[in-house]
Amino acid sequence: MRKMNIHTNQRGGSAALLFALVFVVLLLFGAIVFGIWAYMGVQDYKANMEPKVAAAVEVAKKEISTTKDNELAEREKSPLKRYSGSATYGSVGISYPKTWSAYVDESGTGDSSNPLNGYFHPNFVPGVQESSSFALRVQVVPTSYSEELKQFDSLVTEGKVKISAYSAPKVAGIVGVRVDGQIINEKKGSMVLFPLRDKTLKVWTEADQFVGDFNNSVLPNLTFIP
Repeated sequence: MRKMNIHTNQRGGSAALLFALVFVVLLLFGAIVFGIWAYMGVQDYKANMEPKVAAAVEVAKKEISTTKDNELAEREKSPLKRYSGSATYGSVGISYPKTWSAYVDESGTGDSSNPLNGYFHPNFVPGVQESSSFALRVQVVPTSYSEELKQFDSLVTEGKVKISAYSAPKVAGIVGVRVDGQIINEKKGSMVLFPLRDKTLKVWTEADQFVGDFNNSVLPNLTFIP
């Protein structure tokens, strides 16, 4: 009986040892497989994600650089320059960024014989031909306010412009209009018109990119004597 128990115990111990050995081998094999899978995952991440991360970083850098450039450009516009016109034509006062240049003809002898013709543009004023699109234009024209408004009737009907009442913040009691859209010669922008005695004062921008300056610098500081 003792011999049988000894053999039985030996067989049971061997089976347990074999089971433990198989378990360890399987565990080791699983660890190796997991290690290979993890390594391949890391390599796949490097191959696919790192370029995407690098591209995203470059985009972020460019956006930050662009933002800084825009902020610097805005700061360089201040303090504003000031144009003050002749009392004969309403003492028109225009404020504009100091990074812009101006050309103003008050002789009334130009091709349209307007008493006041002003051209304003960043850096330098391009040729004053019709093809140029200026950051800011100022005119006192010899036609009446009502006649000037009639020029927009067809454009309103066609939906090319929108017209609304407008008052300059620094000129009390005078109501004019603001025109947004295709304001002049197929050019899109924004314009304000005011009655000026028997004439009309017109102030406008001929490009959407300058509407911000028009709204934030020009119009809040516009002055004239009706």
